[in-house]
Amino acid sequence: MRLSPRLRPLPLALCAAVFTLVLARPAGAAETRPDPARIVARADHIRFPPEGFQVNVTITSTSPGYDPDVRRYQILSKGNDRTLVMTTYPPIDRGQTLLMRDKDLWVFMPNVSQPIRLPLSQRLTGQVANGDLARANFTGDYTAKLLRTDTIDGRPYYVLELTAVNRSVTYHRVLYWVDKANYRPYKAEFFTLSGRKLKICRYEDYRTLAGRKRPTRLVMRDALRQGRQSVMTYSHMRLRNLPDKYFSKDYLKKLQ
Repeated sequence: MRLSPRLRPLPLALCAAVFTLVLARPAGAAETRPDPARIVARADHIRFPPEGFQVNVTITSTSPGYDPDVRRYQILSKGNDRTLVMTTYPPIDRGQTLLMRDKDLWVFMPNVSQPIRLPLSQRLTGQVANGDLARANFTGDYTAKLLRTDTIDGRPYYVLELTAVNRSVTYHRVLYWVDKANYRPYKAEFFTLSGRKLKICRYEDYRTLAGRKRPTRLVMRDALRQGRQSVMTYSHMRLRNLPDKYFSKDYLKKLQ
């Protein structure tokens, strides 16, 4: 019996090509779809090493009509949940130490016997909050959503909305621009629970620190009062194997 031309089977080579195309298209689409959480994690690793590290930070705050205020800190950090922020300048504040463990933050002062509990969102100096130094990474503290892609000076940037997982974190909501090609942070805007924009941060002056190009200058501008800003300059970063005992209240009491 002869088959009608409409019922004749397709050649095997053509069948294989069609089958491969059908399977490949959905898989390819899934692989190219950006994962917002992965974008944030990669940007975090550019800003700071995931391993234990030490770094010096100088914060210069300026405000119209006032002389610049300069403060210096040494930071020891292990992951995103254990940090020491030790004040080294001005001399009058030397010895003050912030201890962040999980989402709890305490300040230790030489002349006070007991540590004082502080919120991460409280102002440390100028436009810088406690959490900007003690808990600077976004991973784990925020749920990320990819809003769009912006082009700035010819470069494409992911624009992400970060929403706080609870009220214990530094900011309620963050808009975050990350370079699409290399995952470098470019800019962040920070908002209150009511939706008011608090400050704007630019990540600048990428240089090699601890074996990788990282932003060494963060410019934080007050979004409500013109002319007020703080510049955070990072230097002398190095990886360190930090014992867990460093990040305990009992250990810090012995140092006071």
